[in-house]
Amino acid sequence: MLRSAILAAARSTRVERLVETAPVSRGVVRRYVAGAATDDALRVSRELVGEGFAVTLDHLGEDTTSPEQATAITRAYVELLAALAAQGLTPPTEVSIKPSALGLGLDEKLAYQNARQVCQAAANAGTTVTVDMEDHTTTDSTLELVMELRKDFPDTGAVLQAYLRRTEADCRELAYAGSRVRLCKGAYSEPESVAFQARLDVDRSYVRCLNILLAGEGRPMLATHDPRMIAITEERARFLDRAPVEFEFQMLYGIRPNEQRRLLANGYTVRIYTPYGIEWYGYLMRRLAERPANLMFFLRSLATRG
Repeated sequence: MLRSAILAAARSTRVERLVETAPVSRGVVRRYVAGAATDDALRVSRELVGEGFAVTLDHLGEDTTSPEQATAITRAYVELLAALAAQGLTPPTEVSIKPSALGLGLDEKLAYQNARQVCQAAANAGTTVTVDMEDHTTTDSTLELVMELRKDFPDTGAVLQAYLRRTEADCRELAYAGSRVRLCKGAYSEPESVAFQARLDVDRSYVRCLNILLAGEGRPMLATHDPRMIAITEERARFLDRAPVEFEFQMLYGIRPNEQRRLLANGYTVRIYTPYGIEWYGYLMRRLAERPANLMFFLRSLATRG
């Protein structure tokens, strides 16, 4: 119920205004978001790569309502990738793109053309692109987009969400050589007909899916902050003779940084999902919905500083 309430708040302009005007909101947001500008994304990438982490940058923006807006977001990614290459931050730093931000809700052909531009810019910069997954109504179109992009850019990453009932089958289809797949639990409010609702059921699905990916021939990218899922991944990787360089952990910027460093020190590749941009509100609300600890941190911050 708490998760549903937070996700409802993510759609409320009234709550958004309240959060934006709260005295400490800016400081709290900086814990989870690199900043508003490209320079902020470059600065944080430089810091993380300097520590030995890999990075994926997400230019925040999902409510694209015009082709011009989609083009502007595409241009921002192209400029970002050129700047990353110029500063020697590739290949450790890649980008993540949301199909809706590039125009999927307007025109699938437009979204493909924009995504292709980003992939070409990434190839020119010597790095990769991962296509983020959104709500279940776009799963098929997003996977179709990934497969089209992979014809010319085979290292394009896909994302699968363990809370969807279909994901185990999708993992089997995508666990082939050269296939980069990020597995996460999922952060959208979905109906029971398509998604597991109980936490235990989601966890069980995640384990089934990570087993398929680790046993396959692709490159699993296990996105989780859950200590049990991390421990299970480490154990299954050892059992399946997966060397630490053959898969990676992915964690969100600002969440469990000590665990990020522990995994890095143990020889694993750890990629930090790092968002930036002015449209941070929806992203922040979904992060709060994922873990009660995130919400408690945010509320404590609001209560203890003026």
